[in-house]
Amino acid sequence: QVQLVESGGGLVQAGGSLRLSCVASGTIFSRSTMGWYRQAPGKQRDLVATISSGGTTNYADSVKGRFTIARDNAKNTVYLQMNSLNAEDTAVYYCSHKYPLGSTSWGQGTQVTVSS
Repeated sequence: QVQLVESGGGLVQAGGSLRLSCVASGTIFSRSTMGWYRQAPGKQRDLVATISSGGTTNYADSVKGRFTIARDNAKNTVYLQMNSLNAEDTAVYYCSHKYPLGSTSWGQGTQVTVSS
């Protein structure tokens, strides 16, 4: 069973930066697509960024140029570097894991709050 543990959330001022980390266990990590999603209060969970097993990245338009997703297969870890944060980035951020043709697993989430 895949387990995902996120860390790195917190409170930051607008314009600041945070780096989220997600450590995966119970997985052949290098074969998985990893991602970050976020959910603001009263809204649906939305894609932030994904990175494939081959390193191909995909970003939501709202974070392009500000956020960077990266993975370290040796550490079973995926990162989300978030720069130039604004109030609209406030949400719970969830790590995701998916094998090709498999179901998606989720972490417990980490809160990111941006004060304006």
